This record gives sequence, structure tokens and C-alpha cells, in this order.
Amino acid sequence: MKKIFTLLLLLVSFGACAQGSLSYFNHSREQIKHTGMTVLGGWAVSNIAVGGISSFNTTGSTKYFHQMNALWNLVNLGAATSGLVSAQKNRDKNLTADEVIKEQRKIEKIFLVNGLLDLAYIGGGTYLNRRGINENDDKLKGYGASIILQGAFLLLFDATMYTSEKHNGKKLVQFLQTHPVSFDGQKIGVVFKL
Repeated sequence: MKKIFTLLLLLVSFGACAQGSLSYFNHSREQIKHTGMTVLGGWAVSNIAVGGISSFNTTGSTKYFHQMNALWNLVNLGAATSGLVSAQKNRDKNLTADEVIKEQRKIEKIFLVNGLLDLAYIGGGTYLNRRGINENDDKLKGYGASIILQGAFLLLFDATMYTSEKHNGKKLVQFLQTHPVSFDGQKIGVVFKL
């Protein structure tokens, strides 16, 4: 009877340990997101402040460069604020192994797709800038240069976030390979070979 009780106690302890470890990976993913959104928010606030002030104190394409920086970063600030709220809300959620894996894949995919969009921003900004040069249009030149800058920053940002999240995902996969988790639709447990 003692052996059965001890075995049961061990299984429950390992199950709690696995769930605790899954919580660690969820918390880690959300912490990476929180840090990234803090950086994005800082970038946005500084661009709004500098761009807003400078757009009134400059002329020509420089005026439009700063104007677009301020406008573009209103969207970045909204995204950063939303991401911070989401990270805070989801940081300590107790998710199943399947949910942790789905959330991990989802965040990696988001930053990968965003990176592709950033390349489109850079291309679009380059087009506007060239067109502005050819047509001697300060607005197109300034807006184009701003979009190139913002796209380049976002490409660096999204690449860094993707790399960080991918690293966390690899650690999650390694954990699950060494601590297989079973799920029968209602209960989760760690599988141990006897």
C-alpha cells in the first residue's frame, strides 16, 4: 500500500511540475512580448514627440518626414498598448500543453508575417521617395523617407521578437520531448515509462 501511495504521490508531483513548467513557458512568452511592446511603445512615444514638434519647426521634405513619423507611430503606440495589456492579462494563465504550443506557434507566426509586411513598407517608402525625387515633391520625398525608416525599425524589431520567441519555442519543444504530456480531452498528465 505504501508503494502504491508513493507512486501516486510521485505521479501527482510530476504532473504538477509539468503544469508548472508549462506555466513557465507561457509566462516566458508573455514576458518577451511585454518587453517588446515596451520597446515599441518607447519608440512610438519618442517619434510622436519629436515628429510632432519638428513638423511645425521645419520646412520642405523634412517637415513631411517628421509629420509621417508622428502619424505612423500613433498606430505603433496603439499596437504597443494593446500588446502590453494582452501580455499582462495572459502572463499567468494556466494553459494546457496544447494551448501553450498553439499560443507559441501563433506569436512566432505573427512576428514572421509582420517581418514580411515590414519589407513591403520599405519597398513602398522607397517608391514614394523616388517618385518624390522625380517629381520634385517634398511631401512624397518626406513621407517616403519616413516610411523607409519606420519599416527598417519594424523589421529589426520583428526579427528580434521572432528570434526571441522562436528560442522560447525551441526550449518548449525540448521540454515536451523530455517530459511528454498526455491529454485525453479533459485531463492533462505527464507520461512516465516504467
